[in-house]
Amino acid sequence: MTMDPKYKKLIKCLLLDAAGMASAAIPLIDVVWAPVAASISYKMFGERRGKYTSLITFVEELLPITDVVPSFTIFWFLFDFLGIGKEKIVATEEAEYAEVQ
Repeated sequence: MTMDPKYKKLIKCLLLDAAGMASAAIPLIDVVWAPVAASISYKMFGERRGKYTSLITFVEELLPITDVVPSFTIFWFLFDFLGIGKEKIVATEEAEYAEVQ
């Protein structure tokens, strides 16, 4: 039985959030982890949404006390589970595609 890629991504998000929470123990690690987490967030959630998720992740990792916020998991829930911000196929595009064939 293979796991749905959506849920594999959730596991990655949970692990990244755990790493972010662990970095709260040593504040100097946050300085290194924040840009790394932002870069991963950008790549994970795509170019369009990644611009916003990476900025939010970067600020969240740098600010004290906010390391406990599971930002990667929240983004996964919003974008992958609920489907917020997904590209929708417009009916005219479908009609144009049908005409071409």
